[in-house]
Amino acid sequence: MNHKIGKEARCAVIGYGSWATAIAGLLSANEPCVGWYVRNPEVLEGLRTEGRNPRYVSDLEFDRTRIAPSDDLNEVVRNAEILVLATPSAYLKTFLEPLTEPLDDKFIVSAIKGIVPGDYQTVAEYIHDRYNLSYKQIGLFSGPSHAEEVSRGKLSYLTVACTDPENARLIGSKFATDYIRLSYSTDLYGIEYGAILKNIYALAVGIAVGLGYGDNFLAVLIANCAGEMTRFLEESYPAEGRNTQVSAYLGDLLVTCYSVYSRNRRLGLLIGHGCTVKSALNEMTMVAEGYFAAECIRHINFRHKVDMPIAEMVYKVLYERASARRSMKELTLKLI
Repeated sequence: MNHKIGKEARCAVIGYGSWATAIAGLLSANEPCVGWYVRNPEVLEGLRTEGRNPRYVSDLEFDRTRIAPSDDLNEVVRNAEILVLATPSAYLKTFLEPLTEPLDDKFIVSAIKGIVPGDYQTVAEYIHDRYNLSYKQIGLFSGPSHAEEVSRGKLSYLTVACTDPENARLIGSKFATDYIRLSYSTDLYGIEYGAILKNIYALAVGIAVGLGYGDNFLAVLIANCAGEMTRFLEESYPAEGRNTQVSAYLGDLLVTCYSVYSRNRRLGLLIGHGCTVKSALNEMTMVAEGYFAAECIRHINFRHKVDMPIAEMVYKVLYERASARRSMKELTLKLI
């Protein structure tokens, strides 16, 4: 089957959170009309009547003639050739549950930086297996990209990954604005797993900050996180030409570890301050992907057996009720 994307391919967004809203904003600046599957009645009403999402990045105003929000998933899928997935990974199955429309002739772009819990798969792996799609019709939209900044037009550098560079560039043209700089990659595995791992590492950094560790230590911790990420990618799935120092890997890691917008850093911070994991999760208003990723990556790593002391520490604190203070102190002896 020919998996080339046509220049006139219509786009649709699946999801209604902050990142989905920011993505819809980018696409609507370039496309005549963007389909948008919105399950939440309040958000759907706000988009239809006021051109705003009342719950997430509500300062972003849409031209209502350029978006087509709907609570009918099959209608949205039927009317688009490119589907951008932008839900929390934990809710992806729920969002796609009503789907009866075939995906055989669609191109799926995942903007999700998380593991599908319970399946121990990335979103690309899950879509490939569940809907019997070729990896040639699956792409990624990734990089250091907090929705709050993208939605406000702050300069951001993002990466589109596809097995076919031509498809990547065509998808990129639909996201391009004067404040979005784009790069391209064919490393689906590395970029997707890198984006998942950095959420775990941001949790580790948040825990350290909450415990009172200083900037000197944080620099060492994050440097070791970068090394651990590279080690996992190279030992689990080597790829010729992969450079984990560029923005899609290292840049995304850094912004998630340092930014005030980082949900995963926030969750770690609460735990470091003494909250139980359960109470910290309850206090979060948005999903911290690192919570699910920590358990899934540990499961996946049983097969690869990569040395991952930082990810292992986060797992034990989150799932085995290990003391954050004691676990971090033990980790300090393993860092270089």
